[in-house]
Amino acid sequence: MPKTKFKPVLHLFFFFFIWVSVPCFSRPVITYPPQTSLLFSSDAVSILSFKSKADLDNKLLYALNERFDYCQWRGVKCAQGRVVRYILQNAALRGVFPANSLSKLDQLRVLSLRNNSLSGPIPDLSSLYNLKSLFLGHNNFSGTFPPSILLLHRITSLDLSYNELTGPIPANLTDLERLNVLRLEWNQFDGPVPALNQSFLLIFNVSGNNLTGKIPVTPTLSKFNTTAFSLNPDLCGEIINKACASRAPFFGSPSASGPLGQSAEAQSGGGGGVMVLSPPSSPKKSHRRTGVVLGFTIGIALILFSVLLALAVVKKQRVGSKGTKPTTIASPEVTNSNAGNSRNHIGEPPERKTMMPEIQRLKKSGNLVFVGGEVEGYSLEQLMRASAELLGRGTMATTYKAVVDRQLILTVKRLDAGRTAVTGGEAFEQHMEAVGGLVHPNLVPLRAYFQAKGERLVIYDYQPNGSVFNLVHGSRSTRAKPLHWTSCLKIAEDVAQGLAYIHQASRLVHGNLKSTNVLLGTDFEACLTDYCLAVLADSSSTEDPDSLAYKAPEIRKSNRKLTPKSDVYAFGVFLLELLTGKHPSQHPVLVPHDLLEWVRTIREDDVGEYRWLGMLTEVASVCSLTSPEQRPVMWQALKMIQEIKESAMMEDRASFGHS
Repeated sequence: MPKTKFKPVLHLFFFFFIWVSVPCFSRPVITYPPQTSLLFSSDAVSILSFKSKADLDNKLLYALNERFDYCQWRGVKCAQGRVVRYILQNAALRGVFPANSLSKLDQLRVLSLRNNSLSGPIPDLSSLYNLKSLFLGHNNFSGTFPPSILLLHRITSLDLSYNELTGPIPANLTDLERLNVLRLEWNQFDGPVPALNQSFLLIFNVSGNNLTGKIPVTPTLSKFNTTAFSLNPDLCGEIINKACASRAPFFGSPSASGPLGQSAEAQSGGGGGVMVLSPPSSPKKSHRRTGVVLGFTIGIALILFSVLLALAVVKKQRVGSKGTKPTTIASPEVTNSNAGNSRNHIGEPPERKTMMPEIQRLKKSGNLVFVGGEVEGYSLEQLMRASAELLGRGTMATTYKAVVDRQLILTVKRLDAGRTAVTGGEAFEQHMEAVGGLVHPNLVPLRAYFQAKGERLVIYDYQPNGSVFNLVHGSRSTRAKPLHWTSCLKIAEDVAQGLAYIHQASRLVHGNLKSTNVLLGTDFEACLTDYCLAVLADSSSTEDPDSLAYKAPEIRKSNRKLTPKSDVYAFGVFLLELLTGKHPSQHPVLVPHDLLEWVRTIREDDVGEYRWLGMLTEVASVCSLTSPEQRPVMWQALKMIQEIKESAMMEDRASFGHS
């Protein structure tokens, strides 16, 4: 009988135990569902934090199933598990750039959010102490110039263009000593232009703002033409050839002796851009002054109208290009002047188009790797289907012109597997990433590369106007006479700009400068191609006879490494080729004085230009000295050429003024 009474009590205790224990057993699942996220990198958390506020339309399909999945996300490039590049150009992002998100990526080298619809202020980025390139242009960012950027002392490229930023441009922007790209155009910045003095600054633009006052005349700012400062109506100074207005009171100085208090300076005809005119002493003088003022006003109005009309046409073309697929991959917009005339262009008859059998045979075991923030505008499969035209064969690569989907035109180089086999796969990838980070108006943009199963492709923008070799030597026969000396000067300056940028922005060298590797862009500007690829090849292989004459003596018969000074030697040989129209294999070995006489003999019709030819020949001579220690570095050679250009321009202005 007691046993039967105990059973209900036992059952009751059992059910009570189950009721209490079930939530206890399930408590970790209910209370800590995100516990596994503690295993993931802080870099992944930072990127997801950014996405939550900047990608309101969910364009970025990020999924985190494994610990290092984030390294495969769109725009992310990792090194040893840490994010070093985050590039989301043209990603249709909409939202804000949240604070304490990407700023925690302390190993980040390149950040590009260019051409999206991000708004609000730019957050504090001072913790990105390794950042070298920051591209935030073509968004809707507002607020003042981000003060945290001034703490990024390793930064070399800064683009905040086409936003809604206001306030002054900080004067201590000069503290960023490594800057070589600074683009602040089309914002609402006001105040003066800082006295920038960075010797490495190669690309600069502050046009389309509300800047005021006199532009400081520094060696750095003096390098840039007026377009870099245009559409700032209240800027003035020597650099843009606009006199600054005097700040006299409306009714003149109290001590003035002239009528209406006209100052003594105005009476003497000195220095002010604004002058209070006294009553005319004679009708003839009055008419003359009125005519000068009226003519000056009309001239300024016509110039402004022309500039505005040109900008409107450019803007219309940009808007139109957004709706259609471009014929070439878009490159960073830079201000660049024309190089040469179209009449100097010698075209080559197009060869019969064939399919690229080498690309057709590629295995699908690899993917195209886009570099330098380039948008993935095409796939390997599309490239495999592209129609192709053989452009040339060299000892290191075979070059094709590829037309993808009948719209996109690319230059594809298939590297010789035998010559580049000495460079391993990982080393090749690291090298191409470094080369892809070089962006300059005188470098043909490198867009992507591919490697798999012994095949290696390097993909560039297509340049439509041929090479300097064709321009100088002609496509079928030798030219009757060399290029005009001003064309030689312009091409030499472009090439020197590109080489100086490579040497200053990186530890790389071109290594294979020759006239066939200098192409002419859409505006006939000279652009270097095949840059920094020579180090991938086996130096013991058979040398290209066309390249041998450009090689510096110290590397011609040895396995010594390529250096910036060997690039300088090749530049000197290239400059002589421009001046004489003779291939380097035909250049005699002469002392500097005899070299000048040789150049003059070839250009006997240019008697009136001997002075400038002599200066350019001197640059070529000093660059191609036998001893590398006696050669200048590339920026010094560039400075020599720019000084020749400036002297010639000043002489032209003087002769025009006396004519």
